[in-house]
Amino acid sequence: MSRVAGSTRARARAVRAALGVAAAMAAVVLLVPLGLAAANASTSAPSQPDAGDFDPGYIVSDDTFYNADSMTVDDIQRFLDRQPCIPSGGVPCLADYAETTSDQPDAGADHCASYRGAREETAAQILSRIGRACGINPQVLIVMLQKEQSLVTRPDARGYDRAMGYACPDTADCDTEYFGFFNQVYNAAWQMRQYTKYPTRAFRIGELPVQLSPDAACGAPTVEIRNQATANLYNYTPYQPNEAALANLGDEGDECSSYGNLNFWRLFTLWFGDPQHERFPPWWGGCLGHEHGQSCRSAFEQLTPIRETDGIAP
Repeated sequence: MSRVAGSTRARARAVRAALGVAAAMAAVVLLVPLGLAAANASTSAPSQPDAGDFDPGYIVSDDTFYNADSMTVDDIQRFLDRQPCIPSGGVPCLADYAETTSDQPDAGADHCASYRGAREETAAQILSRIGRACGINPQVLIVMLQKEQSLVTRPDARGYDRAMGYACPDTADCDTEYFGFFNQVYNAAWQMRQYTKYPTRAFRIGELPVQLSPDAACGAPTVEIRNQATANLYNYTPYQPNEAALANLGDEGDECSSYGNLNFWRLFTLWFGDPQHERFPPWWGGCLGHEHGQSCRSAFEQLTPIRETDGIAP
């Protein structure tokens, strides 16, 4: 094949791809005035979890996981205000927490945008701004705070230091370099975006063994991981629940039970609805549902790069 012919065909493919992405974006614009566009909330109504609905290969949809617009700052604050909270050791509940945040650099295309630090930002502001900067649903971040350290309902100083369990391996002490609420939330969101941008990891889309617990003797049944968001959860917490854990939601199973990813699914269902929910049918275009963590905007910008100034408020 000649270079000219190859170049022409490549341009044609790029044009067709751009038109497909543009069509998906146009669909949203056209549906909004008709009242048919999906609401920002990425889930169905909150409900009591049923273990029979847990799917180890599809714990959360890409649409839910990457929907950074699911909640406004006020929505997050109202949610935190409503939660029963019993703090200990003189720390505040998340609803009353604030800290001065630090600047974070732009991590590049398809990764976290820059974050401009500010004085005395509330937990709600931090969760919202990090979610938007890194393209991660703030509901996901809230659930992780609870499943890692019970920080929504039982906060203490240790929990704030280790808020997201980031850099806290099962076999060693936590790395103190990453201690602190803002530090933990930002780095955990950054890590989720890192998994997404570079998906060739221990856990990725496909059929793979996933251990039941840190004890390898408990076994590692094969799981068909069907989307990137679920792969992210396994890379962060590399265990699936066994039958004893599923039979005792929110309680204790047996010596081979692990609850990290099961609790993510359980808490998300209880607080925000079905984590597998998708707002748009697949035939509307994958980017509408944040397939593989990519929005229509980022897909379009890859095909037709544009320049813009940093829009993050101080």
